[in-house]
Amino acid sequence: METVELKFRIYDGTDLGHSTYASSMTVATLKQKLVAEWPQDKIITPTSVNDVKIIHAGKVLEDDNTLADSLISIGDLPGGVITMHVVLQPPKAIDAIEEDGELMGAMNSCRCTIL
Repeated sequence: METVELKFRIYDGTDLGHSTYASSMTVATLKQKLVAEWPQDKIITPTSVNDVKIIHAGKVLEDDNTLADSLISIGDLPGGVITMHVVLQPPKAIDAIEEDGELMGAMNSCRCTIL
C-alpha cells in the first residue's frame, strides 16, 4: 500500500494532522479526521466537514477523490512532507470576524514558500 506524509496548515499558521496517510484514503475521510482533531482552543472551529476545504497546489480537493487522485508530483523531494492548506468558513466565522477586527490579521498570517 502506498502512503504519503501530510500535514495541514490552518488559518493562523498552526499545523495539524501531521501523519502518514494511505494514498487510497478519500478526501472526505481526511476531512472527517481533521474536524475530529481540530484544536478546540481556536477562535474559529469547523462544525462539520462541509465547513472544511483542503487546498493543494492551488486546487480545492474534491471529496470523492482519493489522495492518489488528488496529489501531484512534488518534484525532487521524494519522501518529503506535503503541506496542504485547510480553509474553513463556518457561519460562526463571519460573526467572529465582525466582532474581533484583530482576527483578520491572524487569518492572513499564513505564508507559502514555493521551492
